[in-house]
Amino acid sequence: MKTKHLHQLFYPPSWSIRTKLSVALLCVALIPMSFTTYHNLQQSLKSAEEREYRKLELLATSNASRLDQLIIDIQRVAVQISTDKDVVGFFASTMPQKQTVFHSSMQRSLDNVFRSNPDYDLVYVMDRAGRCLAATDPTFIGQNYAFREYFQQSLQGRPYVSSILIGTTSGRPGIYFSNPVRSEDGTIVGVAVLKIKGQDIWAIVNALQAGSLSDAFLIDEHEVIISHSDKSLLYHSLTPLPLEKLKQIETDRQYGLNQIKSLEIPELATVMVRAKQPGHTNYYSPSEQMRQMIGFAPLNEEPWVLGVNKPIAQFTAPLNRLIWQNSLSLIAVGAIAAIIALGTARSIAKPIRVLTKAAKALVQEDDFDTQKLIEAGNATDDIGQLVRVFLEMSQEVKAREQKLKQQMMELHVEIDQAKRASQVAEITETDYFQQLHKTPYSCLGGVYNC
Repeated sequence: MKTKHLHQLFYPPSWSIRTKLSVALLCVALIPMSFTTYHNLQQSLKSAEEREYRKLELLATSNASRLDQLIIDIQRVAVQISTDKDVVGFFASTMPQKQTVFHSSMQRSLDNVFRSNPDYDLVYVMDRAGRCLAATDPTFIGQNYAFREYFQQSLQGRPYVSSILIGTTSGRPGIYFSNPVRSEDGTIVGVAVLKIKGQDIWAIVNALQAGSLSDAFLIDEHEVIISHSDKSLLYHSLTPLPLEKLKQIETDRQYGLNQIKSLEIPELATVMVRAKQPGHTNYYSPSEQMRQMIGFAPLNEEPWVLGVNKPIAQFTAPLNRLIWQNSLSLIAVGAIAAIIALGTARSIAKPIRVLTKAAKALVQEDDFDTQKLIEAGNATDDIGQLVRVFLEMSQEVKAREQKLKQQMMELHVEIDQAKRASQVAEITETDYFQQLHKTPYSCLGGVYNC
């Protein structure tokens, strides 16, 4: 019995018309709406995600432009220092007295440049051997920085901008701008260096905010992080660096560390390192143990890339609320549709059930309750017309049945009369009856002499 009920439950043809109508109406109402809601929601999520990535890209591009402009401005100052008449005069003079005079003037020029901008950390000049001859910080004078790449590059006649390095003398982070000092005949006689504070670069980068949990960071050409709001991640590489590069970094003492640790984020390094165009991606951050979305933009003046990232969870939180709100709306509409479907199905099924009950009563008991059918037949729809036709049909059937009964009774009378006539005929047509009929009455009684 239980198996039969389960079979009926999962076998639609065995469902009642009320159930079929309810399910059909619910499907018609909810299935198209569900697909439409899902499609619109997916498009909204995709559009919101694209806008968020675009926002991160624009933030990265904007600050990359600021850094580019800063680098250009500082490079111009470095060029001015290297072409200053006192600096050139000091290196060009061969007489000790003139050198002393030019040295004092050169020192004043360096001090004036240093005081002109609070972002400047140090200004100094070196001879061709890499020895510092004049500096705004006296502790630098006499130090040899021939091992620094900025000195080696400028000694070959090229202006140079370093990464954010840790000073070997000061121990302070900063970016070094160097430019060759040339004599009047174009010979390189020294190198002028301007160092800006690393904290100021960090402040520019960290000023980017795409949310309370967002971060902005800067990587250099070695894919080493040179700016990050989380200082514990400074001077970490995105992926393990080759041994040759590690040796070069250690030799140049660029970051003031004996070892460059890797953050193990190859999916980020693949798209971000040496990027030529702004872009975006998402990646898993092992340090924060969550997926991040990031927009990045390369600098034009240096092979650095600036990135702005935020946790995907922070972005998806309002979207999850949107999904939940849409789901609640769908449930509410579904509940309303269910009520309407059940009411409609009941209104359709009720007269059919009354009609079915009346038909059974008509078959089994030769009678039915016409009042309920009359009420159901008051409707003007197809069901009401069906009920009215059934009532007319039942009345016709009853009339025909009465007529048939009358005909049967008359037929029974005729049959009885015919039967009696037949019986009389059987008697009167016998020889005995005929002989009896022909014999005179006086002979029958034996009164007369026949």
